[in-house]
Amino acid sequence: IGIVYPEVILTPTQLALAEWISGYYMAPLFESSFVMMPPGLTLTPRVFVSLIALYPRVDLTDSQVEIIDYLASNGRVERSVLEKSLGTHKSSVDTLRDLGVIKTEWVWNKPKTSPRYAWYLELSLPRHELDIILPSISNKTPRQAELLQKLLHSDLQTSYSSIVKEFDRAIVKKLEAKGLINLIKYRVDRDPLAGREFLQDESHDLTSDQRKAIAEIQRSLDSGSPKVFLLNGVSGSGKTEVYMQSIAHAIANGKQAIMMVPELSLAPQTVDRFGRRFPGQVAILHSGLTDGERLDQWDRTNKGESNIVIGSRGAIFAPQKNLGIIVLDEEHEWTYKQQDALPLYHAREVAIKLAALTGSVVILGSATPDVVSTSRAERGVYKKLSLPSRIKRPASLGGGTSDQNQQGQIVDLRDELGSGNRGLFSRLLVRSIKGALDAGKQIMLYLNRRGSGSLVQCRDCGHTLLCRRCDLPLTYHSETERLLCHQCNYRLLNPRQCPECFGPNIRYMGLGTQRVVDEVFGMFPGVRILRWDRDSSTSQKSHQDTMDSFQHGEADILVGTQMIAKGLHFPNVTLVGILCADIGLFSPDYRSGERAFQLIYQMAGRSGRESDIGEVVIQTYSPSHYAIVSAAKGDYLEFYDREIFYRRQHRLPPFGKLIRLSYAHTNNDRCSKIAASLVSDMKKQRDIWGFNEVDILGAAPAYPPRLRGRYIWQVILRGQDPRSLLDKVNIPSGWVLDVDPISIA
Repeated sequence: IGIVYPEVILTPTQLALAEWISGYYMAPLFESSFVMMPPGLTLTPRVFVSLIALYPRVDLTDSQVEIIDYLASNGRVERSVLEKSLGTHKSSVDTLRDLGVIKTEWVWNKPKTSPRYAWYLELSLPRHELDIILPSISNKTPRQAELLQKLLHSDLQTSYSSIVKEFDRAIVKKLEAKGLINLIKYRVDRDPLAGREFLQDESHDLTSDQRKAIAEIQRSLDSGSPKVFLLNGVSGSGKTEVYMQSIAHAIANGKQAIMMVPELSLAPQTVDRFGRRFPGQVAILHSGLTDGERLDQWDRTNKGESNIVIGSRGAIFAPQKNLGIIVLDEEHEWTYKQQDALPLYHAREVAIKLAALTGSVVILGSATPDVVSTSRAERGVYKKLSLPSRIKRPASLGGGTSDQNQQGQIVDLRDELGSGNRGLFSRLLVRSIKGALDAGKQIMLYLNRRGSGSLVQCRDCGHTLLCRRCDLPLTYHSETERLLCHQCNYRLLNPRQCPECFGPNIRYMGLGTQRVVDEVFGMFPGVRILRWDRDSSTSQKSHQDTMDSFQHGEADILVGTQMIAKGLHFPNVTLVGILCADIGLFSPDYRSGERAFQLIYQMAGRSGRESDIGEVVIQTYSPSHYAIVSAAKGDYLEFYDREIFYRRQHRLPPFGKLIRLSYAHTNNDRCSKIAASLVSDMKKQRDIWGFNEVDILGAAPAYPPRLRGRYIWQVILRGQDPRSLLDKVNIPSGWVLDVDPISIA
């Protein structure tokens, strides 16, 4: 047993936050605390089994005898290997252990990462003393003298690894034994920003709306009674400048900041802007870093060396000891909700609780705030600040603001189809692309679907190729000639014939970003195109490279998924094309309209961000849908009024709370029976305790109904206080509880 981390890890504030997360999200306290611990220090156990005694075989089952024979032949083996090799149920191993026939041993693997150290050489005597003894050393051991001369002429400490490439290790050891040099170990900082040069940036001139917002935030920072602010600013209105000047005010008063972005793709641009404004004060924490980089950035923050931490969802747990301000940019984004592992927290709610514990200000920024956030602002829970106008740039044109820098035009794809246009692009969009290219401007084309085709189908028998583990259509990727499941990453070589009827007529249906790229190349030969999605950009560096290339004008057209819709600033973009606004609009989820509106509105905001008027072409089969109409007009309040009316009718957030319970099993019948049994228990307890206002929806298959080989059934609780019912029900192990789910599909 050894020490994994030498210092106290969790502060009293963090422990209090972990307890709140555990209670509110109904998650184990350990998992709720673990998200705050240093990255990469997880210890995973390996269990080994070995034979220690004989036992009368007449009293053993066939399975237990088989285990004994296997261990007698193979000796000490890992338990998982034993069970996999023999197909043995774990109860047989446990029984033999309890009988004293076998023993189990736990061996802990080393942490995934640890601090990195390097050895350096330095002289142990002053230079004038070495000058006196060097002649005698040169006569007796010239190589030792050469090494000393090298160190004498070095202004800095010299790394041991570089020295042993030139001098034998024995020479180093002899000089160390003589007391002439010292070997010193230093920690090496794996800095993801090493080598980055940030040109100093000064604060910009402010609009009157920005000045009002900053003044409100600064008063709250100074007052000792901090607030939660909802900063509702249209795209290009200067929200980031409000963030930076507010953070600067907090730092000037001895406080620290956490700056959160919803997507890894946004981190490079945010780091660049903050790095220029706050040189040497920025640390970054997100999943795009290596384990070592994240550990070192965490340590640097824990030591108080970073006034600002920038990162995605998990950055809210950065160990800022003197926190004063928390910013969530694009606060409406669903990526702020943890979905893959316990606890299933929402970073916005955690930020508000953390601010209450630390006396910090919270800024929730968005052009399209979450409906729940706007409702809270209307009720006075948040203080609303508005930036209703875009900043007119450049300053040489007079500065100030502009109410309209983009024009949204809706194209009815049914009319296009009726007139014989069966291509991906409407006639209006083709004309607009040609006009923008001729004018030397840049274009962004948005499609919320990766790959070359959304599904692969046999035209002879109609068979659709599905993932064998998820029951979802596989997506065709032409660049790799493979079919891919975007849920579990299952891959399959592109088939030449149907696996069902063996026919050769395989058809690739639907749209994907790669197909869009191919079509644009065909229509506009020689055009320079970049693609930006999770397939083409898989690391922090690839995100940075793609963004830099487009920023520097090395491409004319950027094709991408929703990661290009969020907060990016490309001054030369004057045309945005949304190829199919209907994708996701009619998914079985109450937030589908809100998400469609936010994506269209945010994507439209990438156009016309400088002095040029931007153009937005929205292609859709549902031109009268309120989400699309409002997004085309850029009218958030019109959308909000429609959406909040719908939510009130159906007692959906903010007029009710939701809790989603899900259960997964490899056997669908067993899964459905367990779900039905829980629903039965819930209804009994609801009747007994009189919780009539709590609706129990389900049990029903989730969407997707099977994921990674396991069928999923779910139950939804809806009401003012559904937790009160859960507290009266014994929830069997295996159920996953999601409080305030972002989706109930």
